Amino acid sequence: MIRAATLALAATFIALPALADVPAAWRAEFPMTDFDTRNVDLSEIRSGGPPRDGIPAIWEPAFIPAAEETRIDPREPVMTYEAEGEAPRAYPIRYLMWHEIVNDLVGGKPIAVTFCPLCNSAMIFDARIDGERHTFGVSGKLRHSDMVMYDRETESWWQQATGEGIVGQHTDELLTLLPGWMESWDEYITRNPDGLVMDEPEWRRAYGSNPYVGYDTSARPFLYQGEDPPHGISPLARVVRVENRAWTFARLREEGEIREAGVVLSWTPGQASALDSRDIARGRDVGTVRVRDESGRDLPHDIPFAFAFHALFPQGEWMLGN
Repeated sequence: MIRAATLALAATFIALPALADVPAAWRAEFPMTDFDTRNVDLSEIRSGGPPRDGIPAIWEPAFIPAAEETRIDPREPVMTYEAEGEAPRAYPIRYLMWHEIVNDLVGGKPIAVTFCPLCNSAMIFDARIDGERHTFGVSGKLRHSDMVMYDRETESWWQQATGEGIVGQHTDELLTLLPGWMESWDEYITRNPDGLVMDEPEWRRAYGSNPYVGYDTSARPFLYQGEDPPHGISPLARVVRVENRAWTFARLREEGEIREAGVVLSWTPGQASALDSRDIARGRDVGTVRVRDESGRDLPHDIPFAFAFHALFPQGEWMLGN
């Protein structure tokens, strides 16, 4: 039962049902999870179809020299991480599409590379909590159509698009978002010919294909019941999120570069949408966004669909220009 002391936290914790209202299947799947400790209404969380680990996260990724990679089309998107003093690494979306999380160690730092196809949210987190490494898996649950991750150490649940603990021991804690970005394979290997690329995992998956054909031009997001974004913005329009601000791709493509609020955003063509055609390499051109500060340093950011920003950052600011 929820302790009386939690009433003092009413501004943070909403009225929550008792533990007995937690679905029995959830308790069986996550026996370590403290469902009494949470900051969201469990009715907002629903099954995405697969059970826990039905979408298998990668725990020990293998890498090969980028110059040896021959399977990836030049236009295919990859998640790039360039840590100071370490060889750059590319995590192809063709693999993240089927695994959604890669747990890695770069220069001794644990990171979690994440991609939620249903909201196009792709981010790299520092995987340390209170200085200790945590490893993450796919819970099989969604909230506002966004992946709910869990950590294997405490089975706490985490909202992928925000990096926030929402159920369990780590409720209210935030993972640190690291500078990483999605770009085409051609952009990555041109800049980093001596870099590394994640090798194809040893799973039987249709790597290079998109199981969500035509998704990012659909009228409605999959398994989403919230309201549409404001200002007439299409729910599945891409936006660039930096903290609690969002710029639309449409505006950025039109202007080419935007300098606002201490942020410099630039757009160049050449990257295929991973959520368009069956063959990722044939996806329509959505281009690459880079996000830097005024000194040219890369900034942590995300490129979610507009509905996800609106649902998960309800007080967020829409940067619409004049």
